[in-house]
Amino acid sequence: MAGLVSTLTDAFHRPGTTPERWTSGVVWVLITLSILLFLQEQALGRQGSAGALLDGIDSALLVFFIVEYVLRVSTYVPAQTRFYELSLAGRLREHVVGRLRFMLSPLLVVDLLAVLAVYPPFRGLRALRFLRLLRTARFFRYSSPALGVFRAVEENRLLFFLGFGLFGLVTTVGGFSIFLVERGTNPDVQTLGDGVWWAIVTLTTVGYGDLTPATPLGKVVAGVVMVSGMVFLALFAGIVSQSLMQTVLTLRAEQFRMSSYVDHIVVCGYEPGARMLLDTLAEELDLDQAPVVLFAPGERPENLPPAFLWVQGDPTKESELEKARVAWARAVLIIGRRSLLPPQADANTILVAFTLRRYMKNHPVVEKRHRALWLVAEILDKENVEHARTAGADEIIETTRIGFSLVAHAIDMPGTAAVMGGLADVSGHSVYVGQPPKGISLPASYGEVSRQLKTTHHLLLLGIRTGPEDQVVNPPDATMVTASHELVYIGTEARLPPVKGR
Repeated sequence: MAGLVSTLTDAFHRPGTTPERWTSGVVWVLITLSILLFLQEQALGRQGSAGALLDGIDSALLVFFIVEYVLRVSTYVPAQTRFYELSLAGRLREHVVGRLRFMLSPLLVVDLLAVLAVYPPFRGLRALRFLRLLRTARFFRYSSPALGVFRAVEENRLLFFLGFGLFGLVTTVGGFSIFLVERGTNPDVQTLGDGVWWAIVTLTTVGYGDLTPATPLGKVVAGVVMVSGMVFLALFAGIVSQSLMQTVLTLRAEQFRMSSYVDHIVVCGYEPGARMLLDTLAEELDLDQAPVVLFAPGERPENLPPAFLWVQGDPTKESELEKARVAWARAVLIIGRRSLLPPQADANTILVAFTLRRYMKNHPVVEKRHRALWLVAEILDKENVEHARTAGADEIIETTRIGFSLVAHAIDMPGTAAVMGGLADVSGHSVYVGQPPKGISLPASYGEVSRQLKTTHHLLLLGIRTGPEDQVVNPPDATMVTASHELVYIGTEARLPPVKGR
């Protein structure tokens, strides 16, 4: 049963996995078949045996999409359940609330509307199946204009809620008013639905003319609704315009602070010149399961892919860290600022690390976390490594020294730089750290563990460690490996159980 649940989770929520690729392929085929059926229906009509056959095939497709929707929602795991230590009642509440929130996301709303075609009056909603291509089209994953629109709506939903809320209020009041004033006098206004329809048409300035006020008081109500329509058009134009988007940057940051994001990745110090970092993160991480938040001063760069969140703020100020919900993050990556000299960039990195650790020390959510915040810092000058470690960095990447070492070693040993570069690229074989699998009896010799990993899991064991600073690469075969050791290995993906607490 656990294996089936894991496969279904991969199929619907983990892009890039084999089950997900199969699911996407099947959906593509069935949507294409739906398009062909729709065109055939227009050509042949819905009469006779051909119409019955088309109806049967369409019903079968609809059943598939309903099952797919139910499985997608039921296998969704809210991030809060992975992040917090919750009681049984708390986990049940988070599963219900999290799934409802998931169902209200734009793509899931499209899916729901498409399956509502099972109700005959909603048969016309079948055309919404075509929008399912937005989910499965991999070439739209990080640069899709549609995803950009969805992101803009999500990031500014407070403004849209305000606009639609006011629209609904005026529609309701106007519809009720015209109904109460005109009924019995105006033959075109017979029901409350007629009044609401008239209010919507008038408020949006469409003006079909099918319903018109007949009484003086009704004309007064119509005038108020018309003027309100002008105001709302200006309001919505302002919400979607670039000028208003620039004026609400602070509100967007505040909204993220008030959101329910947990288990995300925060990148401090991002600059436009570090765009390659985003491409690498997109390859390494599942951005749907682990959102990446770029936290830096200034406005959102124009070339930033819509899959990445942007929060404006200063990570060197403790009062600003709440904007990016750092206390709820899985990890923080501090990037050295290339616009500064290496000593200045490292000083800024160390200050950010110190500020983060002080902030986490005083935050009440720390006691509820499964694992501590993992802090990775990039250092440009080797002399500042120990300073960064003292400031609280769990892992330090000396990018300049590593790069120069690869260059120098490639001169003496040609080809090694290409090998090391390939290991650093997650698209092929890469280096991973994990716990010993259950199939290996421990304690055991390093040679025996290495042999079993190669035979059973097709992994190459590089070394063992008990922590980030206590590791041994290629120890003697007689070295004993215990359950407290972590295994450093090479593989095409992370196959061993993850290290606890990280």
